[in-house]
Amino acid sequence: MRATPQTADRATDRTADRTAARTTSQTTTRTTARTAVRVAARPRGRSAGREGSVVQERSERTRRKLVHAGAEWFHRHGYANATLGGIAGSAGVTKGALYFHFASKDELAVAVQERGRALLDESLRALEASGLSPLQSLVDATHWLARALHDEPAVPASFRLTKECADTLPSLTDFHRVWVSAACGLLRRARDAGELREGCSWESAESLVAATVCGIEVMAGTGMPGAELQRRVAALWTLLLPGLVPEGAAGGFRTAAPRAAYAHGFSGSAG
Repeated sequence: MRATPQTADRATDRTADRTAARTTSQTTTRTTARTAVRVAARPRGRSAGREGSVVQERSERTRRKLVHAGAEWFHRHGYANATLGGIAGSAGVTKGALYFHFASKDELAVAVQERGRALLDESLRALEASGLSPLQSLVDATHWLARALHDEPAVPASFRLTKECADTLPSLTDFHRVWVSAACGLLRRARDAGELREGCSWESAESLVAATVCGIEVMAGTGMPGAELQRRVAALWTLLLPGLVPEGAAGGFRTAAPRAAYAHGFSGSAG
């Protein structure tokens, strides 16, 4: 039978329909497969994310424990006598876990000082946010130091590391310089705010405050109990303030430690 034009057209249409059907079927199959993969992978991805978060938190917790243990050892035994094995044992971790975070005792010492610096910076930010005058903030900063020297091992350890290793470990910070700079910065703000007596020699005032704030660390190093150290700091300011502020103004400052004092900083302007 001879094919007519109409028959040929119908055959072409049927072929096109079958091709389109196969293409649609393949596309649908691929789309379904991709969707299935995404759906199957999603729970695993979330689970992996949660597991990764848990591992990260555990790692950070271990690092904090090591820094705290290192600070205790450096503070009580000195850099030379502190051992990585002893520090790991105090932190309750293996020596391998310590080396995962710190390649050497030098690195751990730097981390301890970074912790001490972070605590100091946090206390200064809290004082600035409290709304206290610069000179009252300076008084309270010295009380923070007196308390931190007993409650936060990273602070006394930072001072001791400076004294023992400043010449041998250039990566360490001179913590005495950091502390004196912070204290004199508050004194400078007090001068600019008009809190210091007129005609007061800046060099004399700065030298007096620098010696005072460094002396607090020295007194703490004698093993003086924390409560006694706080009383001594208050006594220092009772004597110093009349020589720094205008006549009759010393009574407007609180020399005792603020009631809301914390080792990590201060909250509010307690009287």
